[in-house]
Amino acid sequence: MKLLIFCASMLLISVASYGQITQEELMKMLNGETDEGYIGTVTLGILQGGGSLIGGDLEFLIENKLGLQVGAGLIGYGAAINYHPKGGIRSSFLSLTYWHQGFKEYYTQSLLGPSYVFRGKKWFTAQIGLGFQLEEGPGAKQISTDLPPTQLLYSLGAYFPLR
Repeated sequence: MKLLIFCASMLLISVASYGQITQEELMKMLNGETDEGYIGTVTLGILQGGGSLIGGDLEFLIENKLGLQVGAGLIGYGAAINYHPKGGIRSSFLSLTYWHQGFKEYYTQSLLGPSYVFRGKKWFTAQIGLGFQLEEGPGAKQISTDLPPTQLLYSLGAYFPLR
């Protein structure tokens, strides 16, 4: 069941990004052209999708400086509200992030906190922030040490703008 959910999530993200990125648009993106007309992004990478080992996020702008983000991966999911001070989807932003790590007996914890997400001009993205533990699950008892109430949130990945 978990593998099915993960595969379905990755398939949805892949289909959405493939359908939105043509070769011409990809070349424009890699050359760092402006982000006029872009309404969202697909981000794939390490600790994306709610702190998943490997995951993806989908962000859409609801206004020029405000975005909503959802994501999933192996094994977790997350959501965020993002504020882009410079405006536009390809700019760096501040985020209020929720990470849900694990499912059922492997559920470890839920975190909520602020973070800063850097977006390079072409494709690179990196996140750093603080997560405050909301809840600890049964998977946390399998770890030999106690989880701290405040933890570092971080991720690395590649982003692809959507028109």
